[in-house]
Amino acid sequence: MSYFAALDWGGTTHAVCVVDQAGQIIMRAEVQHDACGLESLQEQLKRIAPASAIPIAIERPTGPIVDALLSYGHQVVPIHPNAVKACRPRYSATGRKHDLGDAYLLADVLRTDGHRFRPLTAASDAVKALRVLVRTRDDLVKHCIALTNQLQALLDSFWPGPAAVFYQIGSPIALAFLQKSPTPGSAARLGEKRMAAFLKGEKYRGRYSAAELLARLRAAPVGSLGKLEEQASGELVLALTRVIAPLLEQIVALAARIEAEVAQLEDGVLLMSLPYAGHLTAAKILGELGDVRERLAMLSSLPPKQASFQSPSRAANRAAWLSLGLQPSTACCRHALGGQLPPRLPLGRPDLRRCQSARLPASARCPHTCPSLGACSLESLDDSRSL
Repeated sequence: MSYFAALDWGGTTHAVCVVDQAGQIIMRAEVQHDACGLESLQEQLKRIAPASAIPIAIERPTGPIVDALLSYGHQVVPIHPNAVKACRPRYSATGRKHDLGDAYLLADVLRTDGHRFRPLTAASDAVKALRVLVRTRDDLVKHCIALTNQLQALLDSFWPGPAAVFYQIGSPIALAFLQKSPTPGSAARLGEKRMAAFLKGEKYRGRYSAAELLARLRAAPVGSLGKLEEQASGELVLALTRVIAPLLEQIVALAARIEAEVAQLEDGVLLMSLPYAGHLTAAKILGELGDVRERLAMLSSLPPKQASFQSPSRAANRAAWLSLGLQPSTACCRHALGGQLPPRLPLGRPDLRRCQSARLPASARCPHTCPSLGACSLESLDDSRSL
Protein backbone atom coordinates (compact mmCIF):
# COMPACT_ATOMS: atom_id res chain seq x y z
CA MET A 1 0.00 0.00 0.00
CA SER A 2 1.18 3.52 -0.80
CA TYR A 3 1.40 6.23 1.84
CA PHE A 4 1.69 9.98 1.51
CA ALA A 5 2.86 12.30 4.28
CA ALA A 6 3.08 16.04 4.76
CA LEU A 7 4.68 18.40 7.24
CA ASP A 8 3.32 21.87 7.90
CA TRP A 9 6.24 24.01 9.07
CA GLY A 10 5.73 25.94 12.29
CA GLY A 11 7.76 28.07 14.66
CA THR A 12 8.05 25.72 17.66
CA THR A 13 5.97 22.72 16.53
CA HIS A 14 5.31 21.06 13.18
CA ALA A 15 2.07 19.37 12.15
CA VAL A 16 2.45 15.98 10.46
CA CYS A 17 -0.19 13.96 8.62
CA VAL A 18 -0.01 10.64 6.77
CA VAL A 19 -2.74 9.32 4.45
CA ASP A 20 -3.05 6.09 2.55
CA GLN A 21 -3.83 5.52 -1.12
CA ALA A 22 -7.58 5.96 -0.47
CA GLY A 23 -7.12 9.27 1.35
CA GLN A 24 -7.77 7.89 4.85
CA ILE A 25 -5.76 9.47 7.66
CA ILE A 26 -3.24 7.01 9.07
CA MET A 27 -1.40 9.33 11.44
CA ARG A 28 -1.86 12.91 12.60
CA ALA A 29 0.47 14.45 15.17
CA GLU A 30 2.53 17.46 16.17
CA VAL A 31 6.27 17.26 16.78
CA GLN A 32 8.57 19.71 18.51
CA HIS A 33 11.17 21.67 16.64
CA ASP A 34 14.16 20.03 18.29
CA ALA A 35 16.30 16.91 18.00
CA CYS A 36 13.97 14.82 20.16
CA GLY A 37 10.97 15.83 18.08
CA LEU A 38 12.69 14.79 14.85
CA GLU A 39 13.70 11.45 16.34
CA SER A 40 10.13 10.77 17.48
CA LEU A 41 8.85 11.70 14.01
CA GLN A 42 11.26 9.22 12.46
CA GLU A 43 10.16 6.45 14.82
CA GLN A 44 6.46 7.08 14.15
CA LEU A 45 6.96 7.02 10.40
CA LYS A 46 9.02 3.81 10.61
CA ARG A 47 6.08 2.03 12.25
CA ILE A 48 3.95 2.74 9.15
CA ALA A 49 6.38 1.95 6.33
CA PRO A 50 10.04 2.30 5.39
CA ALA A 51 11.28 5.83 4.78
CA SER A 52 11.72 5.25 1.05
CA ALA A 53 8.01 4.33 0.75
CA ILE A 54 6.66 7.53 2.37
CA PRO A 55 7.11 10.70 0.32
CA ILE A 56 6.66 13.89 2.35
CA ALA A 57 5.20 17.14 1.02
CA ILE A 58 6.35 20.43 2.49
CA GLU A 59 5.94 24.09 1.60
CA ARG A 60 9.42 25.22 2.63
CA PRO A 61 12.12 23.53 0.51
CA THR A 62 15.11 24.40 2.73
CA GLY A 63 16.07 24.25 6.38
CA PRO A 64 17.16 21.72 9.00
CA ILE A 65 13.84 19.86 8.84
CA VAL A 66 14.26 19.23 5.11
CA ASP A 67 17.88 18.14 5.59
CA ALA A 68 16.82 15.72 8.33
CA LEU A 69 14.04 14.20 6.21
CA LEU A 70 16.41 13.70 3.29
CA SER A 71 18.98 12.09 5.59
CA TYR A 72 16.30 9.68 6.88
CA GLY A 73 15.69 8.51 3.29
CA HIS A 74 12.34 10.20 2.60
CA GLN A 75 11.48 11.69 -0.75
CA VAL A 76 10.72 15.37 -0.07
CA VAL A 77 8.33 17.09 -2.49
CA PRO A 78 8.16 20.90 -2.13
CA ILE A 79 4.79 22.44 -2.98
CA HIS A 80 4.61 26.20 -3.44
CA PRO A 81 2.34 28.09 -1.01
CA ASN A 82 0.43 29.57 -3.96
CA ALA A 83 -0.50 26.05 -5.09
CA VAL A 84 -1.61 25.20 -1.56
CA LYS A 85 -3.72 28.36 -1.42
CA ALA A 86 -5.36 27.48 -4.75
CA CYS A 87 -6.19 23.97 -3.50
CA ARG A 88 -7.63 25.10 -0.14
CA PRO A 89 -11.22 25.73 -1.50
CA ARG A 90 -11.36 22.05 -2.48
CA TYR A 91 -11.29 21.07 1.20
CA SER A 92 -13.01 23.92 3.00
CA ALA A 93 -15.43 26.65 1.95
CA THR A 94 -14.71 28.85 4.97
CA GLY A 95 -11.04 29.40 4.13
CA ARG A 96 -9.92 28.84 7.72
CA LYS A 97 -6.31 27.87 8.20
CA HIS A 98 -5.13 25.32 10.75
CA ASP A 99 -1.77 23.56 11.02
CA LEU A 100 -3.17 20.02 11.17
CA GLY A 101 -5.65 20.85 8.44
CA ASP A 102 -2.89 22.20 6.21
CA ALA A 103 -0.83 19.08 6.85
CA TYR A 104 -3.74 16.91 5.69
CA LEU A 105 -4.25 19.19 2.67
CA LEU A 106 -0.60 18.85 1.65
CA ALA A 107 -0.67 15.07 2.08
CA ASP A 108 -3.85 14.69 0.05
CA VAL A 109 -2.59 17.00 -2.70
CA LEU A 110 0.55 14.88 -2.87
CA ARG A 111 -1.68 11.80 -3.19
CA THR A 112 -3.84 13.20 -6.00
CA ASP A 113 -1.47 15.54 -7.82
CA GLY A 114 1.96 14.32 -6.82
CA HIS A 115 2.94 13.72 -10.43
CA ARG A 116 2.73 17.48 -11.05
CA PHE A 117 5.51 18.35 -8.59
CA ARG A 118 9.22 17.71 -8.82
CA PRO A 119 10.85 15.90 -5.88
CA LEU A 120 13.64 17.69 -4.08
CA THR A 121 17.14 16.45 -4.77
CA ALA A 122 20.01 16.87 -2.35
CA ALA A 123 22.29 19.66 -3.54
CA SER A 124 26.06 19.72 -3.23
CA ASP A 125 27.86 21.79 -0.64
CA ALA A 126 28.96 24.33 -3.28
CA VAL A 127 25.38 24.82 -4.50
CA LYS A 128 24.10 25.24 -0.94
CA ALA A 129 26.75 27.87 -0.24
CA LEU A 130 25.83 29.66 -3.46
CA ARG A 131 22.15 29.56 -2.50
CA VAL A 132 22.86 31.17 0.87
CA LEU A 133 24.94 33.91 -0.73
CA VAL A 134 22.31 34.70 -3.37
CA ARG A 135 19.41 34.80 -0.94
CA THR A 136 21.31 36.98 1.53
CA ARG A 137 22.27 39.40 -1.21
CA ASP A 138 18.66 39.59 -2.41
CA ASP A 139 17.53 40.39 1.14
CA LEU A 140 20.14 43.12 1.46
CA VAL A 141 19.08 44.60 -1.87
CA LYS A 142 15.47 44.75 -0.69
CA HIS A 143 16.49 46.49 2.52
CA CYS A 144 18.68 48.90 0.58
CA ILE A 145 15.84 49.79 -1.78
CA ALA A 146 13.48 50.38 1.13
CA LEU A 147 15.98 52.65 2.91
CA THR A 148 16.74 54.52 -0.31
CA ASN A 149 13.04 55.15 -0.88
CA GLN A 150 12.76 56.42 2.68
CA LEU A 151 15.69 58.79 2.11
CA GLN A 152 14.13 60.01 -1.14
CA ALA A 153 10.82 60.69 0.58
CA LEU A 154 12.60 62.56 3.37
CA LEU A 155 14.46 64.78 0.90
CA ASP A 156 11.28 65.46 -1.08
CA SER A 157 9.62 66.71 2.09
CA PHE A 158 12.08 69.56 2.72
CA TRP A 159 14.88 69.71 0.10
CA PRO A 160 14.57 68.04 -3.36
CA GLY A 161 17.81 69.62 -4.56
CA PRO A 162 20.05 66.50 -4.44
CA ALA A 163 17.53 64.56 -6.54
CA ALA A 164 17.91 67.24 -9.25
CA VAL A 165 21.70 66.86 -9.22
CA PHE A 166 22.12 63.08 -8.99
CA TYR A 167 20.18 60.58 -11.07
CA GLN A 168 20.04 57.99 -8.26
CA ILE A 169 19.87 59.23 -4.71
CA GLY A 170 21.17 55.86 -3.49
CA SER A 171 24.37 55.98 -5.57
CA PRO A 172 27.71 56.22 -3.72
CA ILE A 173 28.43 59.74 -4.98
CA ALA A 174 24.99 60.99 -3.90
CA LEU A 175 25.41 59.44 -0.45
CA ALA A 176 28.85 61.02 -0.12
CA PHE A 177 27.41 64.42 -1.06
CA LEU A 178 24.60 64.10 1.50
CA GLN A 179 27.05 63.15 4.23
CA LYS A 180 28.91 66.42 3.63
CA SER A 181 25.85 68.60 2.89
CA PRO A 182 22.73 67.08 4.51
CA THR A 183 20.71 70.36 4.65
CA PRO A 184 20.10 73.34 2.36
CA GLY A 185 22.02 75.56 4.78
CA SER A 186 25.15 73.43 4.58
CA ALA A 187 24.91 73.23 0.78
CA ALA A 188 24.52 77.02 0.47
CA ARG A 189 28.21 77.45 1.34
CA LEU A 190 29.30 75.32 -1.61
CA GLY A 191 31.21 77.09 -4.33
CA GLU A 192 32.27 76.04 -7.79
CA LYS A 193 35.79 75.14 -6.67
CA ARG A 194 34.64 73.05 -3.73
CA MET A 195 32.08 71.30 -5.95
CA ALA A 196 34.73 70.57 -8.57
CA ALA A 197 37.07 69.19 -5.91
CA PHE A 198 34.28 66.96 -4.57
CA LEU A 199 33.49 65.62 -8.04
CA LYS A 200 37.15 64.93 -8.70
CA GLY A 201 37.55 63.13 -5.38
CA GLU A 202 34.52 60.93 -6.10
CA LYS A 203 35.69 60.26 -9.69
CA TYR A 204 32.61 61.78 -11.27
CA ARG A 205 32.34 60.82 -14.95
CA GLY A 206 29.21 62.70 -15.95
CA ARG A 207 29.04 65.24 -18.73
CA TYR A 208 27.92 68.14 -16.54
CA SER A 209 30.34 70.64 -15.06
CA ALA A 210 30.47 71.74 -11.45
CA ALA A 211 28.82 75.05 -12.34
CA GLU A 212 25.89 73.31 -14.04
CA LEU A 213 25.34 70.98 -11.10
CA LEU A 214 25.44 73.89 -8.66
CA ALA A 215 22.90 75.76 -10.78
CA ARG A 216 20.56 72.76 -10.61
CA LEU A 217 21.03 72.47 -6.87
CA ARG A 218 20.23 76.13 -6.24
CA ALA A 219 17.29 76.16 -8.64
CA ALA A 220 15.49 73.44 -6.66
CA PRO A 221 12.76 74.64 -4.27
CA VAL A 222 13.44 74.75 -0.55
CA GLY A 223 10.72 74.42 2.08
CA SER A 224 10.24 76.99 4.82
CA LEU A 225 12.15 75.28 7.61
CA GLY A 226 12.96 76.47 11.06
CA LYS A 227 16.42 76.07 12.49
CA LEU A 228 15.50 73.13 14.71
CA GLU A 229 13.49 71.36 12.00
CA GLU A 230 16.31 71.72 9.50
CA GLN A 231 18.79 70.38 12.03
CA ALA A 232 16.55 67.39 12.81
CA SER A 233 16.03 66.65 9.11
CA GLY A 234 19.77 66.81 8.52
CA GLU A 235 20.40 64.32 11.32
CA LEU A 236 17.87 61.95 9.77
CA VAL A 237 19.56 62.28 6.38
CA LEU A 238 22.94 61.50 7.96
CA ALA A 239 21.49 58.49 9.81
CA LEU A 240 20.04 57.00 6.63
CA THR A 241 23.15 57.60 4.55
CA ARG A 242 25.36 56.02 7.23
CA VAL A 243 23.22 52.90 7.03
CA ILE A 244 22.86 52.74 3.24
CA ALA A 245 26.54 53.31 2.39
CA PRO A 246 27.95 50.24 4.20
CA LEU A 247 24.98 48.22 3.00
CA LEU A 248 25.94 49.01 -0.59
CA GLU A 249 29.52 47.97 0.12
CA GLN A 250 28.37 44.60 1.46
CA ILE A 251 26.12 44.07 -1.55
CA VAL A 252 29.02 44.73 -3.91
CA ALA A 253 31.27 42.40 -1.89
CA LEU A 254 28.66 39.62 -1.97
CA ALA A 255 28.17 40.09 -5.72
CA ALA A 256 31.91 39.67 -6.27
CA ARG A 257 31.92 36.53 -4.10
CA ILE A 258 28.94 35.11 -6.03
CA GLU A 259 30.60 35.78 -9.38
CA ALA A 260 33.73 33.97 -8.24
CA GLU A 261 31.77 30.99 -6.90
CA VAL A 262 29.49 30.50 -9.91
CA ALA A 263 32.39 30.75 -12.36
CA GLN A 264 34.03 27.72 -10.70
CA LEU A 265 30.98 25.47 -11.20
CA GLU A 266 30.50 23.69 -14.50
CA ASP A 267 26.74 24.15 -14.36
CA GLY A 268 27.29 27.85 -13.65
CA VAL A 269 29.34 28.19 -16.84
CA LEU A 270 26.55 26.44 -18.73
CA LEU A 271 23.89 28.79 -17.35
CA MET A 272 26.00 31.86 -18.06
CA SER A 273 26.08 30.82 -21.73
CA LEU A 274 22.35 31.49 -21.97
CA PRO A 275 21.44 34.85 -23.54
CA TYR A 276 21.16 37.78 -21.13
CA ALA A 277 22.19 35.57 -18.20
CA GLY A 278 25.12 36.96 -16.26
CA HIS A 279 26.81 35.73 -13.12
CA LEU A 280 24.01 36.74 -10.75
CA THR A 281 21.21 35.27 -12.88
CA ALA A 282 23.11 32.01 -13.29
CA ALA A 283 23.79 31.90 -9.55
CA LYS A 284 20.10 32.42 -8.73
CA ILE A 285 18.99 29.65 -11.08
CA LEU A 286 21.69 27.25 -9.92
CA GLY A 287 21.08 28.00 -6.25
CA GLU A 288 17.34 27.39 -6.47
CA LEU A 289 17.27 24.50 -8.95
CA GLY A 290 20.43 22.70 -7.90
CA ASP A 291 21.75 20.31 -10.51
CA VAL A 292 20.49 21.54 -13.87
CA ARG A 293 22.15 18.85 -15.97
CA GLU A 294 19.07 16.63 -15.83
CA ARG A 295 16.83 19.47 -17.01
CA LEU A 296 19.28 20.39 -19.76
CA ALA A 297 19.77 16.84 -21.01
CA MET A 298 18.32 17.87 -24.37
CA LEU A 299 21.56 19.76 -25.12
CA SER A 300 23.43 16.46 -25.31
CA SER A 301 21.47 15.52 -28.45
CA LEU A 302 22.65 18.64 -30.31
CA PRO A 303 25.78 18.77 -32.45
CA PRO A 304 28.96 19.49 -30.47
CA LYS A 305 29.29 23.02 -31.88
CA GLN A 306 25.75 23.93 -30.81
CA ALA A 307 25.98 22.25 -27.41
CA SER A 308 29.24 23.92 -26.41
CA PHE A 309 29.23 26.23 -23.42
CA GLN A 310 30.81 29.17 -25.19
CA SER A 311 28.59 29.54 -28.24
CA PRO A 312 25.31 27.59 -28.08
CA SER A 313 22.80 28.19 -30.84
CA ARG A 314 19.85 30.52 -30.39
CA ALA A 315 17.35 27.68 -30.56
CA ALA A 316 19.33 25.74 -27.96
CA ASN A 317 19.40 28.77 -25.69
CA ARG A 318 15.64 29.23 -25.86
CA ALA A 319 15.03 25.51 -25.39
CA ALA A 320 17.38 25.55 -22.41
CA TRP A 321 15.38 28.32 -20.71
CA LEU A 322 12.13 26.40 -21.28
CA SER A 323 13.62 23.11 -20.07
CA LEU A 324 14.52 24.81 -16.80
CA GLY A 325 10.87 25.67 -16.29
CA LEU A 326 11.57 29.38 -16.86
CA GLN A 327 10.01 31.75 -19.35
CA PRO A 328 12.66 33.69 -21.27
CA SER A 329 12.37 37.46 -21.29
CA THR A 330 11.15 39.50 -24.25
CA ALA A 331 14.69 40.37 -25.17
CA CYS A 332 15.62 36.70 -25.01
CA CYS A 333 12.69 35.80 -27.26
CA ARG A 334 13.80 38.39 -29.80
CA HIS A 335 17.32 37.00 -29.60
CA ALA A 336 16.12 33.43 -30.20
CA LEU A 337 13.62 34.20 -32.95
CA GLY A 338 15.41 37.05 -34.71
CA GLY A 339 17.06 34.80 -37.25
CA GLN A 340 13.81 32.98 -38.10
CA LEU A 341 11.55 35.96 -38.89
CA PRO A 342 10.90 36.72 -42.59
CA PRO A 343 12.06 40.04 -44.01
CA ARG A 344 9.78 42.98 -43.32
CA LEU A 345 7.24 43.69 -46.08
CA PRO A 346 7.09 47.24 -47.46
CA LEU A 347 3.99 49.19 -46.43
CA GLY A 348 3.50 51.14 -49.66
CA ARG A 349 0.25 50.50 -51.55
CA PRO A 350 1.90 49.55 -54.87
CA ASP A 351 4.26 47.17 -53.10
CA LEU A 352 1.42 45.48 -51.23
CA ARG A 353 -0.59 45.14 -54.40
CA ARG A 354 2.38 43.59 -56.19
CA CYS A 355 2.96 41.13 -53.31
CA GLN A 356 -0.71 40.11 -53.33
CA SER A 357 -0.95 39.72 -57.08
CA ALA A 358 1.95 37.29 -57.02
CA ARG A 359 0.13 34.92 -54.67
CA LEU A 360 -3.64 35.36 -55.14
CA PRO A 361 -5.66 34.01 -58.06
CA ALA A 362 -6.81 36.32 -60.81
CA SER A 363 -10.32 36.63 -59.34
CA ALA A 364 -8.90 38.02 -56.08
CA ARG A 365 -6.71 40.66 -57.70
CA CYS A 366 -9.63 42.85 -58.65
CA PRO A 367 -11.02 44.65 -55.60
CA HIS A 368 -14.55 44.63 -57.08
CA THR A 369 -14.73 40.84 -57.52
CA CYS A 370 -15.21 38.45 -54.61
CA PRO A 371 -13.13 35.27 -54.92
CA SER A 372 -15.23 32.10 -55.26
CA LEU A 373 -14.40 28.60 -54.05
CA GLY A 374 -15.20 25.95 -56.63
CA ALA A 375 -15.02 22.17 -56.74
CA CYS A 376 -11.48 22.23 -58.07
CA SER A 377 -10.39 24.44 -55.22
CA LEU A 378 -11.94 22.07 -52.69
CA GLU A 379 -10.19 19.12 -54.26
CA SER A 380 -6.87 20.93 -54.09
CA LEU A 381 -7.12 21.00 -50.27
CA ASP A 382 -6.38 17.27 -50.17
CA ASP A 383 -3.06 17.84 -51.91
CA SER A 384 -0.36 18.57 -49.32
CA ARG A 385 1.90 20.04 -52.01
CA SER A 386 -0.58 22.86 -52.65
CA LEU A 387 -0.66 23.67 -48.98
